[in-house]
Amino acid sequence: MVATNDTPRPANTVQLLTADGRFQPSDAAGEYLPYLERLDEDDYRRFYRDMVRVRAFDTEAANLQRQGQLGLWVPSVGQEGAQVGSAHAAKPQDHLFPSYREHVVGMVRGIDPVGILALLRGVTHGGWDPTDPAVNNFHLYTLVIGSQTLHATGYAMGIKFDGAVGTGDPEKDAAVIAYFGDGATSQGDVSEAFVFAASYQTPQVFFLQNNQWAISVPVSTQSRTPLYLRSSGFGIPGVQVDGNDVLASYAVTAKHLDDARNGEGPSMIEALTYRIGAHTSSDDPTKYRTDEETAYWAERDPILRFRTFLEQQGMGQAFFDSAEEEGADLAADVRKRTLQLGPPPIQSMFDNVYSEPHPVMEEQRRWLEEYESSFGGDA
Repeated sequence: MVATNDTPRPANTVQLLTADGRFQPSDAAGEYLPYLERLDEDDYRRFYRDMVRVRAFDTEAANLQRQGQLGLWVPSVGQEGAQVGSAHAAKPQDHLFPSYREHVVGMVRGIDPVGILALLRGVTHGGWDPTDPAVNNFHLYTLVIGSQTLHATGYAMGIKFDGAVGTGDPEKDAAVIAYFGDGATSQGDVSEAFVFAASYQTPQVFFLQNNQWAISVPVSTQSRTPLYLRSSGFGIPGVQVDGNDVLASYAVTAKHLDDARNGEGPSMIEALTYRIGAHTSSDDPTKYRTDEETAYWAERDPILRFRTFLEQQGMGQAFFDSAEEEGADLAADVRKRTLQLGPPPIQSMFDNVYSEPHPVMEEQRRWLEEYESSFGGDA
């Protein structure tokens, strides 16, 4: 059954902004309120611009896919509040492990969004180098559902073994975020990640974006209990937050990342949100969900909610117009540069398979070069 607009908020869900943009903290928000003191008006402006820019990027990417310029597109429309809030809560030394829908998280960390389109255009195996200082520890997209939680946990174990946690040095202590969806909680990899994270008390946050649908399977089918409770069976505390509330997403993530860096171990955040669009461009959500449900969540749009809040704070129309213009400029720029992306050199498939030269790779490279040259002319 779809909830109605007068449905009361669960007492244990952290929310700061109501669906209509009023600042009205829920009962569970108390311990997170002090983290808002870290924010100022410039941060509010940045949050809003980031959400508007990624939605414009998302729309343009969907158009490119429909026009045959991308093999696939994975939209994030509706999930901007969860992603922007959590991304800005991370410090530069933290490491972020995405799944394949965290477009604005990568943009916040410094990636060129054309790298995402290059990946889905099929002209790169990754799209960016996570070790590039400009990328700021944003790791590669992972299309295998849930496997990034193991990657993140392994990295968090390494951080702890290196002694880069709980030292009290705000420039040294680091943490890890693993982004994943509600469907991934049914994967064995996620449970295994919980086991290792709990055993080694890793400095990490499991950030679950519950967008209500694992392709065509609703959360009500996947789990008979709230998903934030799943990690508690492994000894990892969990909290549920309104993921369409960018301020709540920021405050909750900031606290739990601080706890992780201070040596207090892992935790899980379930951000309640909704994917307004399809699972991917290959999906037709009208086959399994109702217009009533989509309309309900559209009323809780994270961008509209935050705009209302900013208007109540006295933000003028000129700022909102400027943000829309930035989004349009970004969309035009990524379209232009995506259309200029050509096929990579065929030999590039051998690069980065191993960190050092490998005889098998070299043999295969030579064979391919000889094979290509056997046709004569340009290969």
